[in-house]
Amino acid sequence: MTDVVVVGGGQAAASLVAKLRSKGFEGTITLIGEEPVPPYQRPPLSKAYLMGEMEEERLYLRPAAYYAENAIDLHVGEKVIAVDRDNKEVMAGGRAVKYDELVLCTGSVPRRLPGSIGGALDGVYVVRTLADVDAMCPSCVSGKRVLVVGGGYIGLEAAAVCAKLGLTVTLVEAAERILQRVAAPETSAWFRDLHKGHGVDLREGTGLVRLLGDGHVTGAELADGTTIEVDMVIVGVGIAPASELAEACGLEVLNGIAVDSHGRTSDPSIWAAGDCASFPHGEGRIRLESVGNAIDMGELVAENIMGAAKAYVPKPWFWSDQYDVKLQIAGLNTGYDRVVVRKDGDALSHWYYEDGRLLAVDAMNDPKAYMVGKRLIEGGKTADPEAVADPETQLKALLKA
Repeated sequence: MTDVVVVGGGQAAASLVAKLRSKGFEGTITLIGEEPVPPYQRPPLSKAYLMGEMEEERLYLRPAAYYAENAIDLHVGEKVIAVDRDNKEVMAGGRAVKYDELVLCTGSVPRRLPGSIGGALDGVYVVRTLADVDAMCPSCVSGKRVLVVGGGYIGLEAAAVCAKLGLTVTLVEAAERILQRVAAPETSAWFRDLHKGHGVDLREGTGLVRLLGDGHVTGAELADGTTIEVDMVIVGVGIAPASELAEACGLEVLNGIAVDSHGRTSDPSIWAAGDCASFPHGEGRIRLESVGNAIDMGELVAENIMGAAKAYVPKPWFWSDQYDVKLQIAGLNTGYDRVVVRKDGDALSHWYYEDGRLLAVDAMNDPKAYMVGKRLIEGGKTADPEAVADPETQLKALLKA
């Protein structure tokens, strides 16, 4: 009988163990998560959960009873501190757990402000875990002043929730524009206007020099020479792959735990999936931070543990909810040289091209554009840019062109 041990408590881990059982895997499955709750979804943390619109149990990917009912030995609140590759065991909860196949679904960790800037002060938060959001919720009340550091999707989502809750919001982004790393200037400009329209004091090209306060944060000195008073700070400056465990046991790490096209690491008995894993893509490697990647990669590794020998072909998709806007993204825009804007009433989408080939679509409250773009990209097809820009063009007709 094969013993599978999975390390992690997020989407990749939950998808993997469920896939093993649904495909008829008869060996033992042990799932070890560091957090004291069953695997849960993270995207609602900075949105519905922070708003108080979602109960904790609704975050759970499966009811707690599911694991016992499917013979999955779930251990929560236990940190795996070491992997012994020679003896094929992991150390967690003061004991050794044997494995035949080990899967690392360790996810990612938020980047924090260094102590020299004031990151050690009370009232400074990140948005990654249930505990992170539970800690900041009591401070997110109307009338409070919050500084959001970082103009990526996490920072913008946190700013939107805080503004809706009645806080006075200042957001600073050190780069020249928000979303600079992930989106075109057209998308950045649209979201800039959206946040300013909701009263957010959005400052681009402005970094944080240091936080002020004695024990608890009370203010911030900004690179534009101003000082503002704040009651709390939310840091959204990106995440890094949680690869420390892999590094410590000698696995190859290349911007994440390096795996082959099947999800296997440099040790043939160890696999990785989700945010923590970098995999072959084109002529290089890529690491995707998304729910879709976590699900697809976790399920692929489950099948490959059972001998499927399938190569991973990513189908990137992402989303972000801000105020009453749902942004849906299909594809990867890396290398784009043209952006085509399509406006159809209140629906808006930005289509990314490279040498005439469709790469990605940003769709703002435009689910039809998202679905059509996604189908085109996944099918290796493109769409004529002029037809896309013409609001008279029926989107479904692009699929037949």
